[in-house]
Amino acid sequence: MTAPVLYEIRDGIALITLNAPPVNGLGQALRAGIQETFARASTDDSVRAVVIASSSPIFCGGADIVEFGSGNFGAEPNLPGVLRAIELSHKPVVAAINGMALGGGLELALVCDYRIADAKARVGLPEVSLGIIPGAGGTQRLPRLINVDLALDMIVSGVPVAAAQAQEAGLIDRVHGDAATLLDAAIAYANELVDSKAPLRDCAQMPAKTGALGDSFFADYRQAIARRSRGFYAPERCIQAVEIACNQPLEVGLQREAELFVECMNTPQARAQQHLFFAERAAGKVPGVDPKTPPRKVEKVAIIGSGTMGGGIAMNFINAGIPTLMLDLNGEALERGIGVIRTNYEISAKKGKLTAEQVEQRMALLQPTTSYDDLRDVDLVIEAVFEKMEVKHAVFKTLDEVCKPGAILASNTSTLDVNEIAAVTRRPQDVIGLHFFSPANVMRLLEVVRADKTADDVIVTVLKLGQRIKKLPVVVGVCFGFVGNRMLEPYGREATRLVLEGAAPEQIDRVLTEFGLAMGLCSMSDLAGIDISYLTRQAHRAAIAHDPSYAVVCDRLYEQGDCGQKTGRGFYIYNGREKSPNPDVLTIARAEAARLGVEQREISDQEILERCLYPLINEGALILEEGIAARSSDCDLIYVNGYGFPAWRGGPMQYADEIGLQTVVDGINKYRQQLGEYGEMWFRPAPLLQQLAAGGKSFRAFRKV
Repeated sequence: MTAPVLYEIRDGIALITLNAPPVNGLGQALRAGIQETFARASTDDSVRAVVIASSSPIFCGGADIVEFGSGNFGAEPNLPGVLRAIELSHKPVVAAINGMALGGGLELALVCDYRIADAKARVGLPEVSLGIIPGAGGTQRLPRLINVDLALDMIVSGVPVAAAQAQEAGLIDRVHGDAATLLDAAIAYANELVDSKAPLRDCAQMPAKTGALGDSFFADYRQAIARRSRGFYAPERCIQAVEIACNQPLEVGLQREAELFVECMNTPQARAQQHLFFAERAAGKVPGVDPKTPPRKVEKVAIIGSGTMGGGIAMNFINAGIPTLMLDLNGEALERGIGVIRTNYEISAKKGKLTAEQVEQRMALLQPTTSYDDLRDVDLVIEAVFEKMEVKHAVFKTLDEVCKPGAILASNTSTLDVNEIAAVTRRPQDVIGLHFFSPANVMRLLEVVRADKTADDVIVTVLKLGQRIKKLPVVVGVCFGFVGNRMLEPYGREATRLVLEGAAPEQIDRVLTEFGLAMGLCSMSDLAGIDISYLTRQAHRAAIAHDPSYAVVCDRLYEQGDCGQKTGRGFYIYNGREKSPNPDVLTIARAEAARLGVEQREISDQEILERCLYPLINEGALILEEGIAARSSDCDLIYVNGYGFPAWRGGPMQYADEIGLQTVVDGINKYRQQLGEYGEMWFRPAPLLQQLAAGGKSFRAFRKV
C-alpha cells in the first residue's frame, strides 16, 4: 500500500508530499504522515527548509468528512495540533499549492511561512457549505494575513478565490506560471528564502489586518447577509470567530474557534447540509448501471421548440461550447426565440459577466432551423414542445425516421409517461426523459427519467453530459410527475384545500416561507400560472374525480381568467412588483365551501405547516417504496434544487428523519381523524413510512432490495 505522505530531501530541502488521492483528504492517516515526516525534517540538521506539496492534481481538498460521523475525526494527531507544530517550526516552511487548497488544505497552507501557487490554483474555506466553520485555525489566521473584510467574505461565502487575487491580497507570496515545474520552483524558492535569511512567520505574532474598518463593520456585515443567510446557523458563527481574531490573541481565538466548530457540528443545519453533500455524490450511482459503461459521443445537440424552455435548454449547451440546433416549424417563433437568447447574453455582457466577443462566440454555436432534415447528424435531441401526449408522439415518430442510429432522443416532459413516448419509436433503448426546470439556463436540477428500456450507456451519457453543462442530474423512474411534481401534488392539494377551509393565501405563504421555503404555494401557483396547473389536473382528472373539493378554488380562478402573474390576478393582485391579496379568493372559497358542505374555521400556523409537509413526505415514502427514486436523498436533492426547499433543512425526507418518522405518522393519523371524510380520503400513512417508524429507522438508511 502506498504511503499517504512521501518524504525526500532534494537540494537541502525536505519535500513532504501529500499522497492520498484523489483530493488528499486530511484523514487520520494523512495527518499522522504529515506529523511524522515534519518531525523528521525538523530534527535533520541537513535540512535547510521544508516544502509541503502534493502528488495529486490538487494540493488538498480539506478534511475527510467521511470521518465526521466516526471516532477518527478527533483521533490523534488532530489537525489543529499538527498545524500549530508546523507554524512553530524553526525552519522555513513553504506550501506549494497546485490546483485547489480548500478548507483544511488552505489551513495547512496558512501555517506555512510562505506560499507559492500555480497560476490556475484556487484557495478557499468552504466549510460554511457543510454547516460548520473552519476548525483548524482558518478563522484566526486568515484575517491576520489578509484584510479582515476579504477574509470574512471568503469564510462566510465559502467561495474560493483565484491565485492572482490571493497574491494581491497577500495570501499567496508568489505565483508560478507553469504547473508542471511548480515543485522545482518551490524548492528554489525555499533555498532563496534561507539564503536571504527571510523571517519566519508565526500568526501568533501578527495582529488582524483591520485596516480602516469602521466601528459598525460587523453589524453592517450581518445586516448585509441577513437575507441570504436566513435559517443557516454557521454564517453567524463565522462572523463571531473573525470578530474574536480582531480582538484576542491567537491562542484564545483558536480555543473559541474550536468551541464554535463543535457547536455548529451538533446542529440540524450541519446534519442537513452534510446530508446534501453526500447526496450529490450518491446521485451519480444508479442501481444496476455500471458507471464504467462507455458513454456515447455527444458533439452536436438539437432542441425542438424555441419558447422559454427550449431557449433556456439550448443556452446550457451553448455555454458548454457544444454546437446546438434549435428547431421550430414556425419561422417567426424561431426568430423570436433566437432573439431572446441573444438578449439574455447581451444582458449578461452589460453586467460584465461576458465580453461582447464571448456573446458572439456563443451565438455562433446556435443554428436555427425549420427542417427536421437538419437533425440527421445530431447526437442528442431534446424536445421541449407542448405538454400533450399526442404532440410528443408526433415529434418522436418524426425523430425516429430522421435521426441517425445511436442518437439519444430525450423528452423534456414534466409529467408524461416516457415509456409511452418511447413506444412510438423503433428504438426505445435510445429514449430518455430530461426534465429541465424553469428557467432552464439557471436552475441546477436535471431530473433524468429512466424508462423501462432505456439503455445503460444512455444513462451514463446523460449523467456525464449533465455535469458537463453544470447541472445536477438525478435519475428517477417513470410515474405521473416523476419525483418532483408527484411530491408537489399533495403539497399543492393541501394548500388549496386549506384556503377552502378558511385560511388566507397570505397566511399559508407566510407559514411556508417562515419554515424556509423560497416561496409559498399560493405565490408559486401565481408565478407558474394557475392555467398550467389547471391543464395538468385536467389530464389527471380521473385520479382525483372522487374529491369534488380538489383545487376547486383554483378551478374557479381559472374559469374567470385569473391565471396569476401573467394576467395580473390570481391568489394575489399584481401591480408592477407589488402584490396584494385578491379579495375574490376568499369570496370564492366561502361560496365553494358552502356548496360542498365544508366548514370554514380559523386554522393555526402549525396545522398549515403539518398539512402541507406531511403529505409531501408521505408521497416521498410511496415513491421510495415503488422504486421511483433509489434513495431518499435523491428526493431531497430534487426538492432543494428544484422546488425551493431550504438547504439548511436538507430536503423533506431529511427533515422527516430529523423530527422523527413517528412524528410524521402521528401527524398524518391525527388529521385523518380530525378531517372526517376528507381525512379518510387523503391522510393514510404510506406502508414504508409506518414500517420504518415502527422500527425506529430513518429514510436515510432505507434501500429498496
